[in-house]
Amino acid sequence: MSACRFQTLSSSRLVTFSFWILGACSNHLSEEETPTPTLGLQSQVVPGPGLPKSIEIQDANNNLDVIAHQGRVYLAFRTAPEHFASDRTVLHVVSSTDQENWKHEVSFSQGTDLREPRFLSLDNELFLYFAVLGDNPLAFEPQGSRVTVLTDGEWTEPVEIFEDDFIPWRARTVEGTPMLMGYTGGGEIYDLEDALPEIEVQWLTSTNGWDWEALIPGQATVHIGGGSETDWAFTPEGSVIAVMRNEAGDADGWGSKVCRGEADALGAWTCVPDPKKYDSPLVFSHDNRIWLIARRNVTESGAYDLEMRELDPREQTTAYSIDYWQHPKRCSLWEVDPKSLTVTWVLDFPSKGDTCFASILPAGEDRYTVYNYSSDPNGEDLGWLQGQTQPTQIYRQDLIFEF
Repeated sequence: MSACRFQTLSSSRLVTFSFWILGACSNHLSEEETPTPTLGLQSQVVPGPGLPKSIEIQDANNNLDVIAHQGRVYLAFRTAPEHFASDRTVLHVVSSTDQENWKHEVSFSQGTDLREPRFLSLDNELFLYFAVLGDNPLAFEPQGSRVTVLTDGEWTEPVEIFEDDFIPWRARTVEGTPMLMGYTGGGEIYDLEDALPEIEVQWLTSTNGWDWEALIPGQATVHIGGGSETDWAFTPEGSVIAVMRNEAGDADGWGSKVCRGEADALGAWTCVPDPKKYDSPLVFSHDNRIWLIARRNVTESGAYDLEMRELDPREQTTAYSIDYWQHPKRCSLWEVDPKSLTVTWVLDFPSKGDTCFASILPAGEDRYTVYNYSSDPNGEDLGWLQGQTQPTQIYRQDLIFEF
């Protein structure tokens, strides 16, 4: 196996990255050797017998992240009375050597909602970033982000980091270079009084996990419009492929955007609109192909954008959201074509109702372990809104690329 190489500007000079991103540069396959993704057995983690009894688990267990760090697997997850914002929200962190028996690491509560936990392993330290939101279940109220660090076996008290309304979405290290993608302006997504929001998707880097700056010198923002949650992976040639949720809508419509930046111009994105809304996108590369785990709308078309262009933009946003809330959902694996920037459904993880906020761990050459939350996969096929008021659990499942 050899590393992929590409060039990008960093700190006003050319730097060559040699990288493996979740198997991005594993053995090159011919078209005749393309693998077929399959699923292993699903195991429930939260609530589960392997958790410490001292941890209080509430009905809704959802926003999560998982990472391997210094021989242990760390899992952060939100627990609350229901999916919607609550002043009873607690963010728990547990760790394990076998992903069966978990040790309590630390818990955070601030009398308001906490979401979007994101780990970053850097040198000997483990960073955990998370977003602070309001306690109004009918509003999305960003109140800044926090960071806590595991150093010498102890977690620090969370402190403020990033801009006031910046939401960290995905963080990872690319051959020793920390990268983080997030967005500002998220509070405008559900503000139906003003014009369509201009949300900024930013791509950042850091040398120490504390001080973040533009990955592409002089260009922190890589997209402005209705897009918010965005994740990315690299092609073998070093081009970036990003999938962006476009819930707020803009001149390109509503749903999602699939974007590409060439290796020699990573900040110049070309984006193609998609009427489906790939909520909570997780993008990774395996065997020189780009994969996406994201929510699927279970309707005939699967579309979020219903093209009601006779309505004004804000009326469209409202109509599409109301329709979307009514239908069942799945957490699904998709494949992204890096040239046409189209997305193809591959399979559904066992999931129903309120579901899909996935995180992934490499588990071998052609195997990954996916953590995700869902309403009971064997229960009633609830609409999304109904599922958000019912219990949800966190599950672990292997994703295997077989030949």
